[in-house]
Amino acid sequence: FRYKSTVKILPPSLRQKKGQRWTTFTPPAAGSSRRYRGRLSHRRSHLAALSNPRSTLNEHLLVRMARKAIPLFREVCERYDVFDTQYPIPGESECRDRLYPGAQWNERFPDAAAPYLSPEAIASECRKLTAKIASFDAEVAKAGLTLRQVYAAAMFCQTLFFAEDGAYRWFYNRMDVMKRSGSILFIHAGLCDSLCEIVSQDGPETVNSRFIDEARAEPFAFYFGKVANLVRTKYRPTDRELTSKGVQSLHRAGLKMVVQGHVNNHAGQRLLVKSGLLHLEGDVTLDRASRSLEGLPGIGVGATLIYPSGDVVGLSTDFPKAKLFQPDSLLWENR
Repeated sequence: FRYKSTVKILPPSLRQKKGQRWTTFTPPAAGSSRRYRGRLSHRRSHLAALSNPRSTLNEHLLVRMARKAIPLFREVCERYDVFDTQYPIPGESECRDRLYPGAQWNERFPDAAAPYLSPEAIASECRKLTAKIASFDAEVAKAGLTLRQVYAAAMFCQTLFFAEDGAYRWFYNRMDVMKRSGSILFIHAGLCDSLCEIVSQDGPETVNSRFIDEARAEPFAFYFGKVANLVRTKYRPTDRELTSKGVQSLHRAGLKMVVQGHVNNHAGQRLLVKSGLLHLEGDVTLDRASRSLEGLPGIGVGATLIYPSGDVVGLSTDFPKAKLFQPDSLLWENR
């Protein structure tokens, strides 16, 4: 794949700004090689719902992520004997009962979720689950799995990724949910005002520690809590809010830009201003299963290069040219 030229990308809301140049940009440190929690962190609470005591708040969580989890379960079934696990695996009918939410879940859920979610978020969750339940069997059949295999794979993943002797526990333990480098904050999805305040006062390491501790708590409370908002928000009306108050606290702490994943762009990286905070959407869909679901061909390849000058280059197989952002060529309004 060859890039013939570059395209300069300027945030639409910043193209016409006049005033002081952006001289406070601090590039990320060279050689940083830490990995960051993304989809795996996002899913730990869903997997834990099967091994925790069943309740109205957690009995729907695995079905909720079916479309994205089934390809993983299929690969685990192909590579491992998923029935060789410490967890007893019941028959097909009982596996169905354990995977699906119970009777009258829609009636029970609003009252149970009221301490954690707004009425709008509760209504959205109920609508989403209705659609996901309808498609769950189809996704399983498409993957060529039985519900017993799905259940066994989900339980096996808990051993694989989270048990002391799990083959990939080392990978999970080395990841951070957040990393600061210079004036840039690397995260998976996004921020809210509460997290901005924690980051500005106590630093990213406090957030990383809290994420690990809270991930061991009740799955639903963790997944919809403010710390896990880092790996799930898309700044929807039902997500925790990011306002100018949170952005200003980051700016006072010297943080000027967020580099995020989570947003599946089909035309390479993007720069956007969200609630007054500059976001670089750097997600590139890599694996064949995810790309197939997104209607993208082949295997994805991409890189986001941030230079000491502040220049940013975005490379992606999903866009025919390299994208270039040069902050020094812009005039920035001094606020």
